[in-house]
Amino acid sequence: MFFRWDWLRPVLTAPIVPTLGPVHPHALTVDLFEDIRTAAATDRCFLHYDKDRRWSSEKDETVIVDGIVHRPDRTLVPTLSGRGRGTIKVFAYSHQADIVGQAAELASKLAAEHGVAGARVVRPLGPEAAPAEGVRIQLQDFAARSCHDPGGPVRPFTEWPAAVRDTFAPYAQAMATDGLSFLYTQIRSGSCGPVLTAALGSHVVGAIGPMEIRRDAIGHRQLMPQYFAVLPEARGKGLGRLLWRAAMYWGQSHDADYQLLQTVVGGASDRLCRDEGLTSLGFVCTRKV
Repeated sequence: MFFRWDWLRPVLTAPIVPTLGPVHPHALTVDLFEDIRTAAATDRCFLHYDKDRRWSSEKDETVIVDGIVHRPDRTLVPTLSGRGRGTIKVFAYSHQADIVGQAAELASKLAAEHGVAGARVVRPLGPEAAPAEGVRIQLQDFAARSCHDPGGPVRPFTEWPAAVRDTFAPYAQAMATDGLSFLYTQIRSGSCGPVLTAALGSHVVGAIGPMEIRRDAIGHRQLMPQYFAVLPEARGKGLGRLLWRAAMYWGQSHDADYQLLQTVVGGASDRLCRDEGLTSLGFVCTRKV
């Protein structure tokens, strides 16, 4: 075994794993780090519990094994993504004050060696931190509270009349930067789970989905992350909260154990999740090099 848990566990301030993203704290083991290291030799194959398997036939991001730094007080795990002009990320796990500088130096070196345009440092921080910017990792534990059907103008896309369904295309185009155009292609191909939609009058103005559950690394049922957006002109009417609660009701009704979310600190989704009582597991701060 390459990774030593007695070295790694004390510096895992937030449950995020390179190439996998956030994981449930109960699933955060040395085996995950061993899996991503050994997977780097399998020609971009997915681990069976990798959430990205939903969207692609091959893994875009992989660990640079010979660039890993593993010491008693720090672990640096670099990854390479081939998307666009390429990006190096170095995940920096340590309590050392200068760990970001060490990671930035490694990222710059590897970016030059691999001929890619981008270099980033990914710094996990514990839930006690209060960064001004970054991403918060949040946990919805379906065993901790009951989720009720919120009612309102929210239903699965397929249950709306055809005239309403036809308005999803312009809605998706308007919210393309939030991934809704991609989601619409998945809906049309029939290759994804249900998508919950909100309508005002006869027009779709919000959506969350797809609603899908998959097993994590230790066999627990995880509600997968969703695309989620409401048209700007329809905001302030409570539709985002209705969509969110409908999604959580769907997850609990379909026996999901939990969901993990990543929300931009201070953003609308972040405030919503905090209001809804989700548990903060920590933060991820990403810095360009």
